[in-house]
Amino acid sequence: MDYHEATDFIFGLRRFRPSPGTKSTRAFLEHLGNPHEDVAFVQVAGSNGKGSTARMLDAILGETELSVGLFTSPHLEDVRERIRIDGRKIPKQAFTQFATETQGYVNDRAANGNSPTFFETMTTLALWYFGQQDVDVAILEVGIGGRYDATSVVDPVASAVTTVSLEHTGIIGETIEEIAEDKAQVAPADAPLVTGTTGTALETVRGEAESVVTVGEAGTLESGGDPDVVVAYEGRTNHAESAIILEGRDWSVRARVPMLGRYQAQNAGVAATLARQVTAVDEATIARGLGNAHWPGRFEVMGRDPLVVLDGAHNPGACRTLEETLASFDYDDLTIVFGAMHDKDHREMAAALPTPDRLIACEPTMPRAEDRDVLARVFEDDGVSRTETVESVPDAVETALDDASSTDCVLITGSLFVVAEARWRWTQTPIPRRVPDTDTARDLLERETLGRVNGIGSRIDDTDRSITKRAETAANAVHHTVSLSLSHEQARIVERELVRLGGDCHSSSRVDGDTVSAVLMGTETTFNRLCETLDGERYGLPVVARVLRSRLDLENVSEAEGEDENTPQYPWSDGPCIMGILNVTPDSFHDGGRYDTLERAVEQATAMVDDGAAIIDVGGESTRPGGDPVSVETECERVVPVIERLADLDTWISVDTRRADVAEAALEAGADIINDVSGLGDPGMRYVAAEYDVPVVLMHSINAPVDPTTTVTYDDVVDDVIDQLRERLLLAERAGLERDQIVIDPGIGFGKSPEESFELLSRLEEFRALGCPLLVGHSHKSLFEHVGCGPDERLEPTVAATALAVDRGADVIRVHDVAENVSALRTARALRE
Repeated sequence: MDYHEATDFIFGLRRFRPSPGTKSTRAFLEHLGNPHEDVAFVQVAGSNGKGSTARMLDAILGETELSVGLFTSPHLEDVRERIRIDGRKIPKQAFTQFATETQGYVNDRAANGNSPTFFETMTTLALWYFGQQDVDVAILEVGIGGRYDATSVVDPVASAVTTVSLEHTGIIGETIEEIAEDKAQVAPADAPLVTGTTGTALETVRGEAESVVTVGEAGTLESGGDPDVVVAYEGRTNHAESAIILEGRDWSVRARVPMLGRYQAQNAGVAATLARQVTAVDEATIARGLGNAHWPGRFEVMGRDPLVVLDGAHNPGACRTLEETLASFDYDDLTIVFGAMHDKDHREMAAALPTPDRLIACEPTMPRAEDRDVLARVFEDDGVSRTETVESVPDAVETALDDASSTDCVLITGSLFVVAEARWRWTQTPIPRRVPDTDTARDLLERETLGRVNGIGSRIDDTDRSITKRAETAANAVHHTVSLSLSHEQARIVERELVRLGGDCHSSSRVDGDTVSAVLMGTETTFNRLCETLDGERYGLPVVARVLRSRLDLENVSEAEGEDENTPQYPWSDGPCIMGILNVTPDSFHDGGRYDTLERAVEQATAMVDDGAAIIDVGGESTRPGGDPVSVETECERVVPVIERLADLDTWISVDTRRADVAEAALEAGADIINDVSGLGDPGMRYVAAEYDVPVVLMHSINAPVDPTTTVTYDDVVDDVIDQLRERLLLAERAGLERDQIVIDPGIGFGKSPEESFELLSRLEEFRALGCPLLVGHSHKSLFEHVGCGPDERLEPTVAATALAVDRGADVIRVHDVAENVSALRTARALRE
């Protein structure tokens, strides 16, 4: 079984209706030997806010030394999003291993009429993986209710009920009291239940749990008194963050969270209280964690001209909070793109949302989706004068955006399934593949799509001859090979048209409601004609055409997106350049202590500029394996005086730091670029870069300084790094940075083995999928042990790798030895041009 077969198998379990109770999940875990028994679990239940609360708790605990698992639902693009450890999705190989080992058990149960459901199986998978990886604590977002939910198979060390409203009334109760009673069953045995409920729901929760900690705004208890943890929402600080205050009996926190809405203050209060029950966390750790609690699809601002908001509000309560949050923005006309599941209270949702000037009803590709004509009638009855229907979510989004002015607002809501299909417009990254030979092409096809159902629904022959033929096409007869994710309808049309035009397309099997992987192969002319055809198709295919043109540099792109005289010019704007490393530290690898005085640092910087460096990168903290972190004050004392002295040099100055405070001090001293090895690990870093309107280098790293004891499993190191960088890139964009200001660094040597680092070097061109300049930092690193070079033998392989990196599309090369690498760069650049 491969990964595509594994996802088909598990998604196929959606055919079984939800079954209340933990019996099936408990039996499944017993079959596996109860792998979860040594893990500490936290359950988060509630009608609304449980996903955001779970993510906030995950982010807070992620700032500690604990290894943290997170199980949430649903997912937006990739089913593996549901299961994470320390922020990283479950690897495909682990997902496949679980499916392979349990398929027989599941089929046997199905044959007896009691198969585990999709959610029960995903819950079991999560608990199995958390136990297998020996995490310290795992956070479980409850699916439905509490008493009968599959996640309640665990005995939690801490639990919460965020809110209670009328939902799933046919399953867990017809009244608020019944629903609250059900959800309160997640209460832990040895700790208070944390809750944001009020009124009769709170009374019921108190009657069910032995001890309760209340969280909410001042004066919101029945008597008008204050909750145990008082929260205050201070409003938006910008289009993507809000300020909150949390006040416990012996602690307080002021924080900025990357989520908007008054209810997020309460969610943060619940998360902070849970974190304090799990482990010792100080106020600074809580604030930093909350600042990094990004949660896609929850009042996510994707654009500002016009204002574009994605929000997965899926019930009347969530729609009311959405309306309140949207009211804090100024805009002219409002267009709502709305789709929902058929079992929701559509009339109450419509009444709770702001009345739009225009309503576009659509249907996500889910069997449970409500008919778009029904939804349009609901909004008409609610008083909306202009309603229309569009079949697919992508087309509805494009219709709304095409007609919106820069001062309007487009709100996309009704279900996270709608948000997932809409968000694809901003996250799609067609990856150009280097296919030098048949074996490489064969590996690509097998990894991405081998042996599944193709986009037009017919079976592909799994014989060796079939795959070899396609591999030969990819390697020998085409100019471009691209892999990307498409909906089933998109894949069907792309395959039909690409084959008609003389190209080829191979796609994985269809999973209802999820994307398929596709490999497209064709000449440049073929791709140009394909894009022309897609411009006139439905299902969001004009967006596919746009991103293909951009990523493949196809004809007309320069004319459509040509530079004007006001386009900023950076050192890499006219071709690849060298960034010279200037470590003013006592302990950096290779050059630690050489330039730790001001005069020696300035002398070295001047020499590097004379040798041809276009950028000088000044670093005040070592991020080598085992390096000791230094304070903000120490780092500033090291870098600021040097940058002030270098300000008169005819070069760009970069500051190598992972702290926003240091970056801001360096920019004030005269720096021009931020080089962030933590990939925006400091929640304030992207806003510092945006405020000063400077480029930022966004590096992929598992941790910085590097922890040599940390091991990471990659399914495919290039694909996994691109996937993780994509979300960090969106954060930088939403802060106000343009893509030509965001420089991507794959992070060679940071959480990668030497072999994986060489794989990154070999496939640098694939990072072009992100549409950003590309930096490579390989100078004297331990990856060269792979070719037998010790610490004192790495100049020559560094120079060789520089030439290879430039040939593969790198824009900035970060090195210690400038003169030698400038020569390599110039030679490789001449060849490339």
